[in-house]
Amino acid sequence: MKYFLAFLFTLSCIVNVEAQTHKSQTFAFGSCNRQNLPQPLWDVILKDQPNLWIWLGDNIYGDTHDMLVFKEKYQEQNDNPNYKMFAAKVPIIGTWDDHDYGKNDAGINYPRKQESQQLALDFLNVPKESPVRKQAGIYSSHDYQVGNKNVKVILLDCRYHRDTLMKDSNKRYIPNLKGDILGEAQWTWLEKQLSGNADAYVIGSGIQILSEEHPYEKWANFPTAKKRLMELLVKTKPKGVILLSGDRHIGEFSKTQVAGLNFPLFDITSSGLTHSAINNKGELNPYRIGPLVNQKHYGLLEFKDKGEKLEVTMSLKGLEIPVYHKEVVEF
Repeated sequence: MKYFLAFLFTLSCIVNVEAQTHKSQTFAFGSCNRQNLPQPLWDVILKDQPNLWIWLGDNIYGDTHDMLVFKEKYQEQNDNPNYKMFAAKVPIIGTWDDHDYGKNDAGINYPRKQESQQLALDFLNVPKESPVRKQAGIYSSHDYQVGNKNVKVILLDCRYHRDTLMKDSNKRYIPNLKGDILGEAQWTWLEKQLSGNADAYVIGSGIQILSEEHPYEKWANFPTAKKRLMELLVKTKPKGVILLSGDRHIGEFSKTQVAGLNFPLFDITSSGLTHSAINNKGELNPYRIGPLVNQKHYGLLEFKDKGEKLEVTMSLKGLEIPVYHKEVVEF
């Protein structure tokens, strides 16, 4: 009898552990990963035991019109032993940015975008029968359970339909007042995704959404599109939204309060898995909270079902400093 009771106690412990684990999910994310450079972070990220990895773009540096060259570079990344071990243990989803789209700062006019889309989806192991294979652009959505809560990850394509960038006399980007980023089909799809009943939405964009002051690529280069995105968030009234972005070879938290939303809006930029902008030490960003991170790093979202609330711990982490910055929100 005592052995049977011991068995029941052990079984109860296992069930309790599984139930507790089910109440939390950890998403890791990052960008700017050059396939021919050392990649020291995969082992570090594994220690956080992520349930998901989110690629935010520049997953490799293709920068070519030659799809055979593109394919070879993706293969080089897949053959990296640290990444191979990581990918065998952690589910992976993602979107792209310019260098894995095909050309630096490229948009709607990149001529091989249909072919590069299929290679990107091959790299992400998207099934051949997936509808994403047939649409114009690699935008996608993914649902995850955290206890009794639902988290929807929405990954935008900010390349395939993005209008032409405009430059001033110093060849720095200036606002294209009429230009768009997503294209009408993706806007319609995005509204539908945001109109659900998720307890939190994570929206991934290859380029920064909130930051406005720097002269590089950003949503602020297309102010009509950025305004439309903010208005769409207010219109659909989500319970909570976290923005993720890459591209910049830096890490930072940007934060603002949008009229009509009852939660603060964060844009967490994680951009520098293999190389970072070490000389960028003081870039202006009035939305920034915490440090500007110019060392190699990655991002982490830790979700916990707290009963009436969904708690999210957001952090930027790295090699030199285990945690560069951390914020906690509840939705």
